[in-house]
Amino acid sequence: MTAAVVVVGNGMAGARFAAELRAREPRRPIVVFGAEPGRAYNRILLSDLLAGKIAEDDLALAEPPGALDLRTDVEVVSIDPVSRTVEASDGSRTRYDALVLANGSRGVVPPIDGLWQDEETLLDGAATFRTLADCRQILAHARDAREVVVLGGGLLGLEAARGLATRGLSVQVVHARGQLMERQLDGEASRILIQTLAEFGVRVRLDAVTTAVIGEDRVRGVVLEDGSRIPADLLVIACGVRPKIDLAVKAGLQVNRGIVVDDSMRTSDPSIYAIGDCAEHRGRVYGLVAPAWEQARVAAEVICGGGAAYAGSRLVTRLKASGVDLAAMGDPHVDDESAEVVVFADPARRTYQKVVIRDQRLVGAILLGDNPTVGTVTQLFDRDAAVPADPRSLLFGRAGGTPTESAGALAAESTVCRCNGVTAGAIVRAWLGGARTVTEVSAMTRAGTGCGGCRDTIEGFVATLATDADLDTTSRPEEVVA
Repeated sequence: MTAAVVVVGNGMAGARFAAELRAREPRRPIVVFGAEPGRAYNRILLSDLLAGKIAEDDLALAEPPGALDLRTDVEVVSIDPVSRTVEASDGSRTRYDALVLANGSRGVVPPIDGLWQDEETLLDGAATFRTLADCRQILAHARDAREVVVLGGGLLGLEAARGLATRGLSVQVVHARGQLMERQLDGEASRILIQTLAEFGVRVRLDAVTTAVIGEDRVRGVVLEDGSRIPADLLVIACGVRPKIDLAVKAGLQVNRGIVVDDSMRTSDPSIYAIGDCAEHRGRVYGLVAPAWEQARVAAEVICGGGAAYAGSRLVTRLKASGVDLAAMGDPHVDDESAEVVVFADPARRTYQKVVIRDQRLVGAILLGDNPTVGTVTQLFDRDAAVPADPRSLLFGRAGGTPTESAGALAAESTVCRCNGVTAGAIVRAWLGGARTVTEVSAMTRAGTGCGGCRDTIEGFVATLATDADLDTTSRPEEVVA
């Protein structure tokens, strides 16, 4: 009998790896350990759950067909690379032929006086925002809360803040840096984003370091470094994440910030692989779903004897906050004269658009506010394709252009859903196969089931296919794709 492939982690990376491996080798024994109870879920959609836009059942990830030895609420506590076994918290020992570490990351909790009841329990009314259990705890506190402080002005913190504001709470974001989302945005984009958030009841305080929590039995507020106090009866901590490397360190694997892997996703032990938030590839830890799922595909292919290689990912970030349209990609921070920068700012309309071009290629972009070309810009960046001769069209499109037209002009090989690698051609084939709605297309192709950032492009594309068929019943739908 073929030895088992053991997966540590039943999150988005681990669950995707199991599905990729099962698709290639239906009879291969797979054992998956999940520290959280219950089935795998889409962590990216937790902000939608917080906002009340979806229910918990909508988070569930599709389970791979065939038998799977899934052990939930069981944590792997040690790895023995010599005997090729893992020991779990339930006392079991499991031998592996290949081991895949997909145990993710943990939320960073800054040192703040009064935050902890004891060494393991946060003060009542305080919660991190990382897991489904965290989300449930925040929602439970929110029922009796009126004023919320969110620590952290990064992607996750802003999504949490907007979600809680949607529920009618007074929300203030406290960020230690001088601008929001400093890795993805520049100063002007941050200023306009702050104005946009204010319209939805989210206030922002920058350059503000939290030093203490007010309250003995529960959270009553926070104290900042300058001595000022902010009242709050709910404190949400979203200060970034740190890769889980403890298991790897104990097993003697090479680690840096994350678990170091090569292009095959192998660690320093050739029988052990790492993917997702815990993996560090060529000095980078991504922490996003699209790279994690690409890494899962490569690892599955390699374990099955293939020659796949991971060359890194081009990062596209979408802020999933109701009423806020923001896409950022690559590096928008210009530090040399070789780059061409095109910027359009309209603070009154809460719009900011910036593209950075080097050697006729898009190396960075910020698109904040209503922008009909966001799908086109994303495709150019993702494919590393040449930009138009007049780069202003990346900001404004052609006269009379619409998002639907941008989607309809996609080339067949263009990737529409980066998380799942779904191309425009695959969506056309799904349409020809009878999928007429976004939900049906997603069920058939997986498009839009990752971070959800491509959903507007998919909607426009499906609408274009339907419109074209209605206008010209003699045309073939695939002709919509350029």
